[in-house]
Amino acid sequence: MPNTALITGASSGIGAELARIHAAKKGALVLVARRRDRLDALKAELETAHGVKVMVIAEDLTDAGAPQRIHAAVTEAGITVDYLINNAGLGARGLFHAMPWEQSLAMIQVNAIALAGLTRAFLPEMVARNSGRILNVTSTAAEMPGPLQAIYFATKGFAAYLSNALVEELRDTRVTVTNLMPMATATEFAEVAGMAGTALFANTASPRAVAQDGYDAMLRGDMDAYGGMTTKRRIMQAIVKVMPKRAALRAVRRAQEAS
Repeated sequence: MPNTALITGASSGIGAELARIHAAKKGALVLVARRRDRLDALKAELETAHGVKVMVIAEDLTDAGAPQRIHAAVTEAGITVDYLINNAGLGARGLFHAMPWEQSLAMIQVNAIALAGLTRAFLPEMVARNSGRILNVTSTAAEMPGPLQAIYFATKGFAAYLSNALVEELRDTRVTVTNLMPMATATEFAEVAGMAGTALFANTASPRAVAQDGYDAMLRGDMDAYGGMTTKRRIMQAIVKVMPKRAALRAVRRAQEAS
């Protein structure tokens, strides 16, 4: 039987590419995002191109009840989720003390709480079956603090640490958890997060390359993986990680500032 993948943030960017990769392998899909029109268009594309079954769930993950509603809808439909791909994410740039708290809270809800909530909802079933794969899309931001994106970096760190801890908790099962850390990617994220024109987004990876790296890492059961990373970016990432913390923070801040 084909595996079914549930993908959040599936209406565009990395999420849509992950859906296309999975559908090309004849896997069924549950697509989750806020924008129903885009989900419906992607559903039609994938069903026509690959003859796969696609369920669409329009949900806003800033709503604390969304993970439970998503799980209930999937359960009611009689669908077994083999791959859970937590891809949805929000970002914003600005001083922590000046940013509206509602904006910061939305990032915490989507990047951390919803990811944890969906993982908690579907993981017991995977453990009971002794099979399943989880892919949590975080960011290279997960590896360091991020001035001017303090909440975003912190929530990505939360998601990465949660993912890694679950690997150890699940080591006696056939359930895997992969932490995917994409570099800056050519999606709508930069514009929405106020990052367009910054040094960080001067050179970006393609969403397809990131999605393929993540999907392959998930199938291998890797603990951590980078997405779309060039050799230059790998070197830069490694340098920042070993720099004195204050110097690293200044370097990260410069990358966030508009060029």
